[in-house]
Amino acid sequence: MICKGVEVLSPLANGFCFGEGPRWFEGLLWFSDMLGEAVHTVTLHGAMTTVALPGHAPSGLGFSPDGSLLIVSTQKRAVLRYDGDAVTTVADLSATAPADLGDMVIDDVGRAYVGSQAFEGGVIVRVDPDGSSTVVADDLAFPNGMVITPDRATLIVAESIGRRLTAFSVTPDGSLTDRRVFADGLDGPPDGICLDADGGVWAAMTLAHQFERITEGGTVTERIDIGDRAAIACMLGGPQRRTLFLVSAADAYPKRLVGTKRSRVDTTTVEISGAGLP
Repeated sequence: MICKGVEVLSPLANGFCFGEGPRWFEGLLWFSDMLGEAVHTVTLHGAMTTVALPGHAPSGLGFSPDGSLLIVSTQKRAVLRYDGDAVTTVADLSATAPADLGDMVIDDVGRAYVGSQAFEGGVIVRVDPDGSSTVVADDLAFPNGMVITPDRATLIVAESIGRRLTAFSVTPDGSLTDRRVFADGLDGPPDGICLDADGGVWAAMTLAHQFERITEGGTVTERIDIGDRAAIACMLGGPQRRTLFLVSAADAYPKRLVGTKRSRVDTTTVEISGAGLP
């Protein structure tokens, strides 16, 4: 299939260091500024607010059933909770995770699936609402963005070093089974991902400088070229969940960007609405 290009991008937010983990919740886009030690929100009109997280490098975000925000603290290997007032630690994964943490997805009962980003031997850790943790998938090549399908039966994870999307069946007790390839041999390392109502996965193809919509089996149906910028993460939200939020950076390697403010969020409108979690 010849893939379509999405032509019109609209700038929404800039002036932060390294955006990650975008989530659409209650009419706002929420995203981490990993190097800026903060979480930002932005309205569809571009108005921003900031939650400062001194001493933390936040990445994955998600919302508990009670509406509180869970935040992955990458280097401290912990999951934090922000209740609108204070930040507390939900789970310390330093004894469980073999490498720094990355992205996260939360299911309807509040179980958080968190990736530990080892280049080899990466794992997904499930953090239950009581704060206990269990490794539910292993031997992953740098697990990154994750989504859960609308029927809550499948979790898809981006393996960045493996250049593939991998699917697992989600059992009623929250275990991950039946590992299988959703798409392989991708154009670049996939980073953040989101899912649409037709089962297509939008993926930030970091070193390929583009965002792609990928269907099961690996067909790319749409591409969004962003020039020399690194594609970091994406999220479907806004009216009818047809606004695709695109987070990009001036460089794919965060350590090169310390002290800069060249990350940004752009938007475009797509035909197929978002679905599933997050």
